Amino acid sequence: MNQGLTDAIRQLHLSGLGRSLDVRLSEAAGNHLSHEQFLELVLRDELAVRCSRQVERRVKAAMFRQTKSLDEFDFAFNPSIKRKQVSDLATCQFVARKADVLFLGPPGVGKSFLVQAIGGQAIKCGFVVLYRSIFDLARDFLHEEAALQQDKMLARYLKPDLLIIDDMGMKQLPRRSGECLLEIIMRRHENRSTMMTSNRPLEDWAKLIGDVPAATAILDRFLQHAQIITITGRSYRLKDHPRVEHPAAKSKGRPSAGGEDSSPPEDTNAPPALSSEGGSSEQAKR
Repeated sequence: MNQGLTDAIRQLHLSGLGRSLDVRLSEAAGNHLSHEQFLELVLRDELAVRCSRQVERRVKAAMFRQTKSLDEFDFAFNPSIKRKQVSDLATCQFVARKADVLFLGPPGVGKSFLVQAIGGQAIKCGFVVLYRSIFDLARDFLHEEAALQQDKMLARYLKPDLLIIDDMGMKQLPRRSGECLLEIIMRRHENRSTMMTSNRPLEDWAKLIGDVPAATAILDRFLQHAQIITITGRSYRLKDHPRVEHPAAKSKGRPSAGGEDSSPPEDTNAPPALSSEGGSSEQAKR
């Protein structure tokens, strides 16, 4: 490769093309490729590198707790998780439709793994994704600096094609963060997709948020176009410890959220959970 060509590639920021050019030149000479075929090959090399870099940037910006792939998930461990249902979500058609998804189930059954893996797939499909736990959301909106940049912080939650809010129910929210969650859900409703996970039944959300009208408004909008996936079973993280009993199996009632600020609901009888079709199913094993 002559110096003039090297300089032109550098000035045009065609690093992908430059990286593969020597190989493509040899390939073109050996296979008698036409100029058009050669040009297509080197441009595709450049596009592939740019696409890969864009995915890397978006994965970093998404702020996943862990980068997961659905290929790593052990569907055999928990038969209540339907592989086809998850695979359909991984096509990200629900993001294109601006629909929502809610995963319900006890801690440890794979909810966080699945939503992060689906989020990673959404990035590969060209969507912008943001992952935040409910703890992150509370911190983002309640610390002093955020109060001075409320609009900027809100825009951060409204912009992504897919917003993932994980661990709803792990902690009772400070009242003002419930108001922030309401505004996020209201303004994303039918404009962007939101995916949430919760280890508490929907009936507990008013207590978790600390505001019955706000919780009602959140659920009214979020559930309108939401697919609800209920997962039962024991913790995957405890699968190698057969003598450890999952907390959900110790009581017939609803367990606490597991967060330091949470407290068990007053009613010890678990209410019916919603099925994936939106109707009542058998009592949730929490």
